[in-house]
Amino acid sequence: MRLPTLPRRGFVAAVASSVAALLLPLAASAQEVVKIGYTGPLSGGAALYGKNVLNGLQLAAKEINAKGFDVKGKKYKVEIVALDDKYAPAESAINARRLKQQSGVPVVFVPHSGGAFALQAFNQQENFLLMAYTSVPTITEKGNALTMRIPPNFLTYIEPFIRYEMKKGKKLGMAPADHDYAKAWVAAFEPAWTKAGGTVVSKNPMSYNKSADFYTGVSRVLEAKPDVMFIGGPSEPTGLVAKQARELGFKGPFILMDQAKMDEVAKVTGSLQMLEGAIGTLPLTADERPGAKAFVAAYRAAYGADANPSSEASLNYSALHIVVNAMKLAGSVDDPAAIRAKLDAAAKALPDEQNPNDFNGVDANGGSVLNTVIGVVEGGKIKGMRLSDIK
Repeated sequence: MRLPTLPRRGFVAAVASSVAALLLPLAASAQEVVKIGYTGPLSGGAALYGKNVLNGLQLAAKEINAKGFDVKGKKYKVEIVALDDKYAPAESAINARRLKQQSGVPVVFVPHSGGAFALQAFNQQENFLLMAYTSVPTITEKGNALTMRIPPNFLTYIEPFIRYEMKKGKKLGMAPADHDYAKAWVAAFEPAWTKAGGTVVSKNPMSYNKSADFYTGVSRVLEAKPDVMFIGGPSEPTGLVAKQARELGFKGPFILMDQAKMDEVAKVTGSLQMLEGAIGTLPLTADERPGAKAFVAAYRAAYGADANPSSEASLNYSALHIVVNAMKLAGSVDDPAAIRAKLDAAAKALPDEQNPNDFNGVDANGGSVLNTVIGVVEGGKIKGMRLSDIK
């Protein structure tokens, strides 16, 4: 049986239609990919901390990719390539080289000071922008031209924290973590406390990432009967330290390093009442600023109605938006120096909905400029305060 033939005009139209249909997926796939590196703890005691950072990056990537972004007439999307470094600086360095060599990333995010310092040994030579999630000020004082420090300088917390807590007692017991970032906090906080008229009656750093039992270490600190305890590292082990201190009879307030988040610590202690009198960074869920509220809503839509985003998530979320906006301003997705040069302008132009922490710019050394707020626990509730309001 002979098949019916289409008129020539109909045949041409049918072929054109088929070709167009075949080209549709090719057009969609024409969008190029910029790979962004991440090396951080995704296992061990700091796994929650590292996952919070990664959640923030992935949420920003999802928003960016919903529209794509244009650089010199080309359409791009971003892909986060994440590797676990177990909070070990040596692993961070190995991962960064792998990310650069195998994935060609122009940017690597690292959420701890030890890893950031390790990468600064070679990031300029191997040509990638280091996005360092550490508030240690020296990270941007070493003259590394391809570094941005994402959180605020932790030194800005010290004087207000001391003013607030020294009203409740002058004897300080220190039970911090023993990693590099905690050591930097202790090195700055201890002399500031004594200079303000207090005394450090006990000090016992502990390995927060390798232990789940801190009774012995906490007992040593409490033997000197401190009025106030300085603690801090990743949120989960910090919560255990606080809980075990209460179980051992400590009734005073805690000073929490900014790495530990009050809401996450309270999940481990069982209630905010266990943290009465504490001072630390303000959880986003207690932050009344419009950008913070918008971010919390977006985060919960992505990760569940009960999910409480941390400042690690929000700050890295904003930082990725800043990087992509800097790429657009620089006209390049693969020139780290050009991207670095536009970070300040990109941060200043960040819209409120992408700026829950009030980025106001990036200084000449690569340090973020933010309008910082902190949290205190009073009457079993978290209260937000600007640093300047603590008298």
